[in-house]
Amino acid sequence: MKLPALRAEVYALNLELPKNNLVAWTSGNVSARDPETGLVVIKPSGVKFEDLTPENMVIVDLDGKIVEGNLKASSDTASHCYIYRHMPKVNGIVHTHSRYATAFAALGRAIPCVTTAMADEFGGPIPCGGFALIGGEEIGQRVVEVLADSYSPACILQNHGVFATGPTAEKAVQAAVMTEDNAAIFWLAEQAGQPIQISAEDIQKLHYRYQNVYGQ
Repeated sequence: MKLPALRAEVYALNLELPKNNLVAWTSGNVSARDPETGLVVIKPSGVKFEDLTPENMVIVDLDGKIVEGNLKASSDTASHCYIYRHMPKVNGIVHTHSRYATAFAALGRAIPCVTTAMADEFGGPIPCGGFALIGGEEIGQRVVEVLADSYSPACILQNHGVFATGPTAEKAVQAAVMTEDNAAIFWLAEQAGQPIQISAEDIQKLHYRYQNVYGQ
């Protein structure tokens, strides 16, 4: 079996999506690229999270062709592969329809930066990209377009949901979790009044500290 360790990691990270209330039923997926081979491990299409195993993760090449696996790959595979081909520093991608962030997607609205935690993680607002149909590379194209002009590792797409990226699949899951958390915070704050946005200068300082000083 190819890439057993990466299969096990992608399996475990897919289970983090329902644990963090980011998905419903079979929606959403995590993928990871192996930097050495360029192969991609991704969730199979339409399989409930409780039925996932490391063995039924699907391995595809960067063109989306199945290399190993008995199940169909995620319907988002072509877009994941497009992102990997055009963003060489990305080795993990997460897609969710998490509730609060997708509410912003339904409005076609970016999520403003109103918390220090959001400045830390995203370096500004979480951007919103345009609409694209599911199944081809178009979603991946929208993600690449919108993230090219942003510090953010994640974006939302109009009428769709969240796409988060990272240098590893675990970092991409972190970005997806933080996207939903900050979307919920902004949404709730807006019910009580006008949330106060952080200045661009302070966002830059916070983001630099978090990315270069914070943690071990």
